[in-house]
Amino acid sequence: MKILCKFSSFPQFQKISQCFHLQSRNASGNVKQTRSKTSTSVASAAHSDAIELFGKFYSRDDYTNVTPKILSLVGKSLLNQINHPLWLIKERIKDHFYTHYLSRYRNPLFSVYDNLSPVVSTEQNFDSLLIPPDHASRKKGDNFYLNQTNMLRAHTSAHQRDLIQAGLNAFLVFGDVYRRDEIDKSHYPVFHQMEGVRLFTNHELFANVKNGEELDIFEKGSRTPCKQQSHTLEAVKLLEFDLKQTLNKVMTHLFGKGLEIRWVDCYFPFTHPSFEMEIKFQGEWLEVLGCGIMEQQLINSAGAQDRIGYAFGLGLERLAMILFGIPDIRLFWSEDERFFKQFQVTHIDQNITFQPISKYPPLINDISFWIPREGYEENDFYDLVRNIAGDLVEKVSLIDQFTHPNQYSFALCETEEAQSSKPSSSIKIKK
Repeated sequence: MKILCKFSSFPQFQKISQCFHLQSRNASGNVKQTRSKTSTSVASAAHSDAIELFGKFYSRDDYTNVTPKILSLVGKSLLNQINHPLWLIKERIKDHFYTHYLSRYRNPLFSVYDNLSPVVSTEQNFDSLLIPPDHASRKKGDNFYLNQTNMLRAHTSAHQRDLIQAGLNAFLVFGDVYRRDEIDKSHYPVFHQMEGVRLFTNHELFANVKNGEELDIFEKGSRTPCKQQSHTLEAVKLLEFDLKQTLNKVMTHLFGKGLEIRWVDCYFPFTHPSFEMEIKFQGEWLEVLGCGIMEQQLINSAGAQDRIGYAFGLGLERLAMILFGIPDIRLFWSEDERFFKQFQVTHIDQNITFQPISKYPPLINDISFWIPREGYEENDFYDLVRNIAGDLVEKVSLIDQFTHPNQYSFALCETEEAQSSKPSSSIKIKK
């Protein structure tokens, strides 16, 4: 069996400083200021029995599955690298919200956070969002665990409850998220999301409605496909209209007028009702974000029992790939000057069309190997490939499988497609 591998050294762990100011909501619903929280060190694996991230040690246990490759990417802060395509998308979205959503004092209505630590507890990532203990999204095969109680966040929604509890009623969170995933042009184990939340009091929601003082956001009713048991139908319909209008305007701001948009009903554990937005791009409908009316139980747990609200989340790489014509998600991690120079703009709304930088044809290799009957997941193999070959491998596909009739062993045949912007040496291992 021949395996084509490229061996490369992992980039040195960089030091960054994260600082953010949060407020807290006390029992009476008022807000008080808390001191800033600062982290100075990103990642270290010097101790075999512990992982160090941002100056804190996490003891390894049976849940630990984060790899050196992933740890080397923590703290890269692509979102905050000026003239990076993800930075451009972030700045365009921020500019839209800062311009169009103002408080009565003419200040930006939405607070923006783009430097919150990606290390969260499993309670923050799952329980705070009402995700059941047996839900498939908790699997080790889909997440990067530091240990049984701590992990690299799988979504920016992990910060929802904490920020509401801190006294915020409208906020955007930009950040890197981590998921074990397949290898192809549109998937990478680290990608970036934007989370948005907006809460309303009874007065705020119905302020512009005729006879709004006679309407209520809460009732003791029953849960239906259209609403939660504690919400009135009038409140939900008004929220849904405001949510969809807000997101329609964001997409129009990014892609221009004339964009075709449609909404699809869906399910999320932390919103009800829930929706996905699809946009028509180059003749195809593409899903770009998910959203919905926040579960009241989540809002209540954060101390905002007098409010109702909505939440939305979108993937920034997906938007950037569509908007700029970037064909491969690995390019966002490129250090090639030819890539970065294409995004050096004088204004954040300047039109950009990505020009390919690779002139080398892809190399395709087939790998066959035996796997155990139990305990194997495809993401285990993807992690192995990424640890050995880095970002050289563009795609891994399962092309055949075989089960031994006597020994009950399984054999898989995977094909690897590799392409780089520059030539690279390789080592062939024969077994």
